[in-house]
Amino acid sequence: MSRLLHRDTVPPVPAAEVTARSADGARIHVELHGPEDAPAVVLAHGWTCNTRFWDAQIRDLAADHRVIAYDQRGHGLTPEPGPGGYSTNALADDLEAVLAATLAPGQKAVLAGHSMGGMTVIAAASRPGLREHAAAVLLCSTGATRLAAEALVLPLRAGALRTRLTTAVLGAKAPLGPVNPVSRKILKYATMGRGSAPDRVDACARIVHACPRRARVEWGHVLGELDLAAGVRALRVPTAVIAGTDDRLTPPVHARAIADALPVGLGLTELTGMGHMTPVEAPEAVSAKIRELVTRYVTTGAAATAEKEDVA
Repeated sequence: MSRLLHRDTVPPVPAAEVTARSADGARIHVELHGPEDAPAVVLAHGWTCNTRFWDAQIRDLAADHRVIAYDQRGHGLTPEPGPGGYSTNALADDLEAVLAATLAPGQKAVLAGHSMGGMTVIAAASRPGLREHAAAVLLCSTGATRLAAEALVLPLRAGALRTRLTTAVLGAKAPLGPVNPVSRKILKYATMGRGSAPDRVDACARIVHACPRRARVEWGHVLGELDLAAGVRALRVPTAVIAGTDDRLTPPVHARAIADALPVGLGLTELTGMGHMTPVEAPEAVSAKIRELVTRYVTTGAAATAEKEDVA
C-alpha cells in the first residue's frame, strides 16, 4: 500500500507555518515539520504541484529532521505574483527568502528539488543564500535546458514540429477540468510510469488539478524557454541526481547531462520503470537519498564543527 495514502490521506501537520518575503515583496508560504534542533532539509516542489507533493518525504523525515517545505509562487497557499513575477530569477529569489526565514545564519541544510524545484536550486546556484546554507543538493526528475525539444510526451519524431507542439502544450490555457478516470489516465501517461499504483496516480492528479490556471500557464511559458546550463556549472556543492527511466517530461537525457556537468557531482540514480513524479512513485528511494546526504554532509559536518570549537 502506498505510503502517500492509506494512513497518509490526512496531510502531515506542520509544527509551524511562516511567511517568507521574496525580493519583489511576494509572500511565500512555508511549512516547518519536525524538531527545531534537528538536521534541516528544504523541499522545493515542481510545476503545478504544492507542498502536499512531498507528504511521503515529510512523514519519513520529520521524526528526526527539521523539514522545510514551501509552495512555489502561484502554487498552493502562495499567492500568484504580479506582472513580471514569473521567471527563474524569481524562483531563485524565493528560495533565498525561504532559507533566510527558516535557517539561522550559517546553518546548513540539504536542499531537494523536484522538476521546477530542481530548476529553482540550479537558478540559485550562484546566490549568496544558497552558498551560505546548502550543504548538499538532491535534484529529482529535472532538466536545465531544451525541455520542449527533449520531452517525449507527444508521440512524434524529434524535430522542430514536436518542439513547437510541446511548447504549446506547456503553455496551454485550457482548463484541466475535474479529476476523473480520463484525466487520471492522461496524467499517468504524461507524468508517471506504467506501473504506478492507482492511489499514487490519484494523489498526483488531485495535486496537479488544484494548481491555478494562470500559474500553470505562466510557468509553462518559462519552462518552454528554460536555459540554466550555466547554473548547473555554478552549483558548487555536492549534488546527487535521481531520474525515472520512463520519464516523458524530463527524460533521463537531462539527468545524465546535469550529472556530467556538475562540479561536485555525486552520481546519478536511475529508477527503473519510474516516470516524472519520482518523490511520489518511489518515495522510499527519494527519502533514503535525502537521509544519506544529511548523514554525510549535515550531521557529520555539524559534529566536526562542534569538535573544532571544543578543541579551541
